[in-house]
Amino acid sequence: MVSEKWFAQLPLKQIESVTPVSGGDINEAFRVETIDATYFVLRQPNHDASFYDHEVEGLHLLSQAALVPQVIGSGTIGDDAFLILNWINTGHGSQRDLGHLVATVHQVHADQFGFHTNVTNGKLPKINTWQSDWLTFYFNQRLDVLVNRAEEHGLWNANRQHHFEQFKPQFELENAHRTILPSLLHGDLWSGNYLFTADGQPMLIDPDVFYGDRELDLAMTTIFGGFDEDFYDAYNQVYPIDPGFEDRLPGYQLYYLLAHLNLFGESYGGAVDRILSRY
Repeated sequence: MVSEKWFAQLPLKQIESVTPVSGGDINEAFRVETIDATYFVLRQPNHDASFYDHEVEGLHLLSQAALVPQVIGSGTIGDDAFLILNWINTGHGSQRDLGHLVATVHQVHADQFGFHTNVTNGKLPKINTWQSDWLTFYFNQRLDVLVNRAEEHGLWNANRQHHFEQFKPQFELENAHRTILPSLLHGDLWSGNYLFTADGQPMLIDPDVFYGDRELDLAMTTIFGGFDEDFYDAYNQVYPIDPGFEDRLPGYQLYYLLAHLNLFGESYGGAVDRILSRY
């Protein structure tokens, strides 16, 4: 239980109430009401303020093209990191508007693939060393990292390795005709990481940004639902997807399924095997 003394040290004036709320699986989250505003406060025990640096930077970068929560402040109280965002009253909105929004984000480009910092304070490390070739980045700094971790934790076997080795050259062929640009990616674009404001505007939250193939973001939208045909139609109107996306899609779904295999264990093994068996 977080003490009143801890909340009193936040850079907020005249706190009137604090209510625990849902805030993801790695943070403690609270609705904090003051005399003149309401805030969303995230707390991460036993970390310093740098824990939230990547999220803060991600929100800043996404704000170039998307509506995102406003960062009010971040820092450290005692041994705990905190992040303060404005409170968002949610409503309902259009999947078409969401599709337009995501396509606009993906039109923000960089010169290379990756990011200027690695992200190692989460449950799965993200090695973001800049690369000029997308598949080098994707194989070496995303898939191989997860496969090695799965092997270390007894979640890998010879059959999976055999199909994984066959996957790489086939996936290279599937992408050979494409010109892949480094797009700004949300990095974890599932239905829990967007919302609609009370007046119906789409908003992106909880980013894990880097610059990569936009199809990787789109692949995440297909795994757990929450995005309909209006979303994809609207996306294509703004930033058309390359032909053959459906063929490449399993190779990008593989990344997220490997991540879930590492996070949640063999309950995701069957889904990983179904993808790998294609190759």
